[in-house]
Amino acid sequence: MSNIFQRQLIDPAKSPIFYGYVILVIGTIGIYCSIPGQTIGVSVFTDPVKDALGLSRNQFSNAYMIGTIISSLVIGKAGIWFDRYGARYVAFFAALSLGVTLFLCSWSAKMSRYIKELLATDSWMVSFVLITMLFFLLRFAGQGVLTMASRNVIMIWFDKNRGKVNAFSSVALSFGFSSSPLWINGLIEGYGWEVTWQFLAIGLVFFSIVIFFFYKIAPEKHGLLPDGVKSISESTKEQQTVPKQFTLQEAKKKRAFWMYGLTLAFNSFFITGLTFHVVSIFDSEGFTKQDAISIFLPGSVVAVTVSTIFNFLSDYLPLKLYLYLMLLGGFLASLGFLLLSTWVGVPMLIAGFGILGGFFAVLNAVAWPRFFGRTHLGSITGKIMSLLILASALAPSIFSLCLSTFGSYRLVGYLGLGFLAFLAIGSIKADNPQ
Repeated sequence: MSNIFQRQLIDPAKSPIFYGYVILVIGTIGIYCSIPGQTIGVSVFTDPVKDALGLSRNQFSNAYMIGTIISSLVIGKAGIWFDRYGARYVAFFAALSLGVTLFLCSWSAKMSRYIKELLATDSWMVSFVLITMLFFLLRFAGQGVLTMASRNVIMIWFDKNRGKVNAFSSVALSFGFSSSPLWINGLIEGYGWEVTWQFLAIGLVFFSIVIFFFYKIAPEKHGLLPDGVKSISESTKEQQTVPKQFTLQEAKKKRAFWMYGLTLAFNSFFITGLTFHVVSIFDSEGFTKQDAISIFLPGSVVAVTVSTIFNFLSDYLPLKLYLYLMLLGGFLASLGFLLLSTWVGVPMLIAGFGILGGFFAVLNAVAWPRFFGRTHLGSITGKIMSLLILASALAPSIFSLCLSTFGSYRLVGYLGLGFLAFLAIGSIKADNPQ
């Protein structure tokens, strides 16, 4: 049996083109296939599923938050699996698990009714606990493991051209993610939410097979070099400095790990909270629902433009410049949030969250292998992923708490400015550990 799993039906060394480009395409599709476990993919199902389960919007949102928080606490383990077993097996089981979870989600209303009959109760807690467990599986397998493994396998196959290939991946994913609610909603309207989840599940089971055959970890394992380099001359070898391969424990002792990680977490927090409450936020300042929704298209254009340009330049520029530009985007977004009722508020908010999103796409992919090496990339990015997921899980509740306690969302803007000032000062010495 072990020989079956070790057998290589596709040999990267025999590929007519550098196999890293195959990894780039398949890995990008792998990240795209995580959409059913992402907030943008789950949100389309909110109304029909909560109604079928008999849950209020608050109950459904709290179940999503709890499931997400639990996933953030265990996602670090998946990073260790990535380092130990490689992208092929980790991504394969993540995609397969996500597919099975989607099948279970499609049967959630029936399972809830069956459990209620079995326990002779009609309590909403049955549906609440059930959907919380399913959300944990969705977030862990989709947003967490499949995304992390697919992004890491792309970064491992490239070194000098890492920013350039990430530019192509980021642009494709930006358009793919932004259009996903439209076609998912079309499936729901045409076939119902249960069948739609089953369609997605079948697609993921099929793609898990693609992952098993095409994902390959580390070009050196196949006699190749990153970027498709044919060979390294002796003179070049002498000039090269072999990068230190940091373990997670060593990386956590470096200021760059925390400053970059917390900056990326701020992006997850702010964007998730804004997206979740955007209609309410704009309504509190006298805007219509259409005004609120209309900010996302220009914001996406800014994000795609920033990520494309600066991904290409990241192979030549220091990432600390990127960090401070991302912090500048955070300051603009927070100020726009506070000045929303004025003529400068909306443009500042759009520019700010667009810049945040653009640099997030660059730094979250490029920074970790450049700073800490590729050997323990899984455990390091797994820890960072746990920060991002936790931040996104807490955001909707904290935004809501500010409104219910103080009657306004403005406190979020002040908290954001304070936290960004702390990051700006703390990042002065957040240099590349290499």
